[in-house]
Amino acid sequence: MNAVKPSVAVESIATVIRAGLVPMIHGSPGTGKSDIVRKVAKEFNLEVIDERLANCDPTDLKGFPKVNGDVATFIPFDTFPTTDSLIPEGKDGWLLFLDELPHAPESVQKAAYKILLDRMVGGRKLHPQVAIVAAGNLESDGAFTSRSSTAMQSRLVHIELMVNTADWIAHAQEQDYDPRVVSYIQYRPSNLQMFDPDHTDYTFACPRTWEFASKLLGKMKDVGPSALPLLAGTLGEGAAREFIQFLNVFEQLPSIQSIESGPETVNMPYNDGGTLFALSGMLADNVTKSNVNSLMRYVNRMPREFQVITIRDMSRRYPLLTQNELFMNKAMELSALI
Repeated sequence: MNAVKPSVAVESIATVIRAGLVPMIHGSPGTGKSDIVRKVAKEFNLEVIDERLANCDPTDLKGFPKVNGDVATFIPFDTFPTTDSLIPEGKDGWLLFLDELPHAPESVQKAAYKILLDRMVGGRKLHPQVAIVAAGNLESDGAFTSRSSTAMQSRLVHIELMVNTADWIAHAQEQDYDPRVVSYIQYRPSNLQMFDPDHTDYTFACPRTWEFASKLLGKMKDVGPSALPLLAGTLGEGAAREFIQFLNVFEQLPSIQSIESGPETVNMPYNDGGTLFALSGMLADNVTKSNVNSLMRYVNRMPREFQVITIRDMSRRYPLLTQNELFMNKAMELSALI
């Protein structure tokens, strides 16, 4: 398949939903499939119903048997909004996320046919304001997937997801990830996704585990060698060791206070790419309305490619900078590169 980056996947899924069809997202573990679904739900103002099919029994999808006199029927569980369900307050409907579809037993996949094609559960129609999205890992990823039947395949519009560093950085800054994580991925973009189906570590570096690392950093007092066991248990040992080395660079950076008081004279690590990436992230994370003029004079001393990175990151983290003349002059100067 022709894999697409997350921002394109969001647009594609939205198009499929508007057409009244069901998209199926294929992607390696930890690549952000759930985040993409939540972005789509936000765009349509829908409440997400997250149903993990690998944990389901066929009855969960077909409904529970009920006997009325001489007639038996199936009544749906309240997981699924039907025509008589009330739309959640403040929402325009629901997004039914059928995750882990390729992981589900064959009996569960077959039970899902009626939901996917006929929009029915337990003999009742789904509410017309329900959108459906399915997702699962790639067969080649060794994640206990099974190939879906041709009957299932033809009921879906398939979208394969690739990891894209620029999209991930924009998402990470939007979600206020630790700037040290963002700076490291800018420095080592190939380490954003280090998934190997044959890996022997307990885990691996991927968008999901970098998010975990960001959360952990906010609670850790020491990011030196003593942090290795915890970060290795989050990212895998190779990525964790290199990341800790990068974290040590932050300890050597000039303080924001020293930059504010002496932007023309404080040390600038011109020839050290790793330190410049760290410095860029630190400046973007600490820019404010009151110190932007001083920081911009310091940014002017950075190599041009790092000026671009810093300006772009500052604008994402603090959009109000567009009201500052020095910032906007620099942004216009670098606009072709940004």
